[in-house]
Amino acid sequence: MTAPRARRAADAPLLAVPRYEVRQRTLRSGATELSIWQLPSPATPSLRAPHRLATLYGRNLELVEHRVLRRLSKAGVRLQGTATAGLDEHSSLVLALLFRTLAPMRTRERMRDVAEGIEAMPREEAAYWLGMAVHRKNPRRVLGALRMLLTDPARPR
Repeated sequence: MTAPRARRAADAPLLAVPRYEVRQRTLRSGATELSIWQLPSPATPSLRAPHRLATLYGRNLELVEHRVLRRLSKAGVRLQGTATAGLDEHSSLVLALLFRTLAPMRTRERMRDVAEGIEAMPREEAAYWLGMAVHRKNPRRVLGALRMLLTDPARPR
C-alpha cells in the first residue's frame, strides 16, 4: 500500500506544472495568427477549459516574427500551416507577455524596444507582469506602464 503512495508523491512534482500550448492558424487575408493558450492541469485546478492568454497577428507579428520563431525553435517547436504544439512555461510567459504588450502598438522603434526588454526579463519578472496583465481589473493600465518603462529613453540598454 505504501509503494503506490510513494510513487504518486514522486510523480506529483512532474504533473503539478502549468501546461501551455501555441496555436497557429492562417486568416482569410493570408496573415498568420499565433496564440498562447493555458491548458487545464493539476497545477491550475480553477481552469476547466483552455484559456487564451494572448494573440498576435498581422503587421505586429511580422515585425517580431523572427524573435518568436527563434524562441519557439529553442523550445523545440516547429509550426507549419495550422498547427498546435505544447510549450514550456518560460517561453509561454515571455511570448504571451510579448503578444499582449505589442498588440496595440504602432511605432516600430518602440515595438523593438519593448520586445528587447521583454526578452531580457528573467522568468519571475515576466510572470509578474503577465499575471498583472491577466488578473487585474484594468489590464490596459498595467500594459501601458510596462510599455512606458521599456521605452523610456533613460533606460539602460
